[in-house]
Amino acid sequence: MLMKQKQRSWLITGCSTGLGYALAEYLIGSGEQVFATARNADSLHKLTEGHDNACALTLDVNRKEDIQAVVKFVEQRGGVDVLVNNAGYGYIAAVEEAEEDDYRKLFETNVFAPVALTRALLPGMRKRGSGHIVNISSVGGMIGNPGSGYYAATKFALIGFSESLFKEVSPLGLGVTVVLPGPFRTDWAGRSLQMARHPIAAYKKTVHDRVSDMNLNSGQQPGDPARAAKAIVTALNDPTPPLHLVLGKPGLDMVREKLAALGGEFEQWADLSQSADYPESER
Repeated sequence: MLMKQKQRSWLITGCSTGLGYALAEYLIGSGEQVFATARNADSLHKLTEGHDNACALTLDVNRKEDIQAVVKFVEQRGGVDVLVNNAGYGYIAAVEEAEEDDYRKLFETNVFAPVALTRALLPGMRKRGSGHIVNISSVGGMIGNPGSGYYAATKFALIGFSESLFKEVSPLGLGVTVVLPGPFRTDWAGRSLQMARHPIAAYKKTVHDRVSDMNLNSGQQPGDPARAAKAIVTALNDPTPPLHLVLGKPGLDMVREKLAALGGEFEQWADLSQSADYPESER
């Protein structure tokens, strides 16, 4: 697990804006060693300039060559203590509206890229017997909303991946945390949000009106990326870091409501659920 006493090295994806930028900025200011990455490393000049403990690296998470080059670079410098799989983007479209190329690209960035980076760095962490994987999911990884079917599927996938990974690597001295932010003031609902190219009128009230509300509220979300960054570091500094970390009160309220509803539904149908087993007399 992580040790607070020594300077840690962090590899963070998607540092050009939002939570990735805020986390890298906070860690650099705290004296940690930070490998900040973005598709264009020049966009990180302001973040890393003048800091001996920060390095900007070019990393398109969908390019195997970039992943290999970055992993080789950091391993030659002693490896990383913490990998933060933050790069990703939002996509809003009704299930019927979405085009295959669009949702496949979404899965490549939001799911398969974190998997690839995790797999590339695990051998070094395993050999050293220490390290932590942080996967940035979303409250949308527990709650499916209209228009978010494909996005939610990617974030649900990250949670399941993280839970299984935790059970595999925790006996080896490694840690895993999956982070579930609620609504934060990032570019998620702004510049980086992608939407259906050919809307279908039948989904106006369920999907399109929601998109309009999101656009109106973009930039007014209660979540503060700087405070989220501090919360993530605080959690990882704990002797027993959480496997799941929800960020923001609205997100926590939504997750609590979902868990309560899920528990109620399971209880309502418990008898029917249990009726699917062989009778005890036949086991």
